[in-house]
Amino acid sequence: MSQTAALALLDRYYTAFNAGDWEGMLACLSEDVAHDINQGARQVGKGAFRSFLAHMERCYAEQLHDLVLMASEDGSRGAAEFVVHGEYLATDKGLPEATGQRYVLPAGAFFAFADGLISRVTVYYNLADWEAQVIG
Repeated sequence: MSQTAALALLDRYYTAFNAGDWEGMLACLSEDVAHDINQGARQVGKGAFRSFLAHMERCYAEQLHDLVLMASEDGSRGAAEFVVHGEYLATDKGLPEATGQRYVLPAGAFFAFADGLISRVTVYYNLADWEAQVIG
């Protein structure tokens, strides 16, 4: 995959995210995608990613702003930096109670690509910062 193709794939992925187009996001992923969840375990496969998206949609409403996309020259890896603007809709297990709190949180993600698709998604953000904002 070229660097240009990798950047275009990431752009499609995040455009789909901001549109709430989960099928569009899933179309960017390999069948055996590895998803490293912030502060959590690795999940493997599109089915697990689909379940993760459904969970996120139930608990959070988010839009990503100030998106910066990067890809290695050989197109094998990529990264994204962005600011999450969100609302905490429903209490997520093990986290503070949701009451519609709003938050603004810097975050980043790392990617691997294989056969023209995203084969790994690793997301990072500061959970303590998020908790401080929703506990407020």
